[in-house]
Amino acid sequence: MSEAAPVESAVSQTPSFAPLYQQIKTLLTRSLQGGEWKPGEAIPSEIELAARFKVSQGTVRKAIDELATENLLVRRQGKGTFVATHSEERTQYRFLRLQPDDEAAISLRRRLLDCRRLRAPVDVARALALKASDNVFQVRRLLLQGEQPVVLDEIWLPAAPFKGLTAERLVGHRGPMYAFFEGDFGVRMIRADERIRAVAAAGDAAQLLAVAPGAPLLSVERLSYTYGDKPVELRRGLYDTAHHHYRNALN
Repeated sequence: MSEAAPVESAVSQTPSFAPLYQQIKTLLTRSLQGGEWKPGEAIPSEIELAARFKVSQGTVRKAIDELATENLLVRRQGKGTFVATHSEERTQYRFLRLQPDDEAAISLRRRLLDCRRLRAPVDVARALALKASDNVFQVRRLLLQGEQPVVLDEIWLPAAPFKGLTAERLVGHRGPMYAFFEGDFGVRMIRADERIRAVAAAGDAAQLLAVAPGAPLLSVERLSYTYGDKPVELRRGLYDTAHHHYRNALN
């Protein structure tokens, strides 16, 4: 017997020819986006969700498997399935692929340089899908390994979802920055695109990273998205790789 259509029809958001598990995935994503289940919270069991959507448990499991692969959900053996959160230790450096050459665990401390609210530059407005008149926050910081500067970050955030952001709040938060965005502003980064190129250190960047002018640096530009593929952060980092390397696992 074929399964009935889900109770909460996804037809308006999902093509009618989409597999049923994809429709369930759409509905679950919508619940995550709407805050029905908060980061770190358990979602209902597969049996409960199957009853809610009037589909088989296998269909729900396949939808959850995809969301877990996309790091939106986390399965914990014997405990259930939870909404992924940047507060978890294993996801704190999810988007940072920098690794010490000695393969030690990455452990960087932050030094905030400044936090300003200003009108979005044209290139930033374009990247963040903002109007030319919209305001943004510009955050500049150093990441240090011990006393050695390793990364100089320039972070651009749309002002509206990050209303109330201040240098004091940034300095006062001790955990990962993405966990701060998630907990204090309800903005969760779920995926990112990066562009990487080699550049030469110059001017202020060379001085802040304590390298000679002309020294090789890795330029990493990252555009991070929240639900609905909405861009919510543009990050431009300069990495000193004298004692670190950029590492990525490919499947």
